[in-house]
Amino acid sequence: MSATPSVRIVAGACYCRAVRYEVADAFDYALNCHCSNCRRTTGSAFKPFAGIAREKLNVIGGADDLMIYGDAAAHNAHCRHCGSLLYSVVRDGAFVHVAMGTLCDAPAIRPSAHIFVGSKAPWHTITDDLPQYQEHVTRSAE
Repeated sequence: MSATPSVRIVAGACYCRAVRYEVADAFDYALNCHCSNCRRTTGSAFKPFAGIAREKLNVIGGADDLMIYGDAAAHNAHCRHCGSLLYSVVRDGAFVHVAMGTLCDAPAIRPSAHIFVGSKAPWHTITDDLPQYQEHVTRSAE
């Protein structure tokens, strides 16, 4: 019988530290989203996020301080005190998109592409060499 390799856990928190979470450093994909909804929820030019199965994220402190916008199948989870967007529940509730800016530890993954560049902020210029998609990336490119 072989031992199961342990998966590194990375920590995350909101700006005021009222909400804290842990997530397996086993993300399936990471992207930079430039859609208007991500810009509005982050107050930034784009949202770098890392996707992982929902059950691999665990809120370890401040669960009562979460402010949920949406429903069980798709929502954004913010801190009700400081407003930080921590993660989004997506894909019919099966996955979370962790806002990479809330990670306290560096994850192994890095964003691999820019998505929804067709609606990016006109004042922002993408200066890296990552692939750019006008809308969502295709599954084969994730």
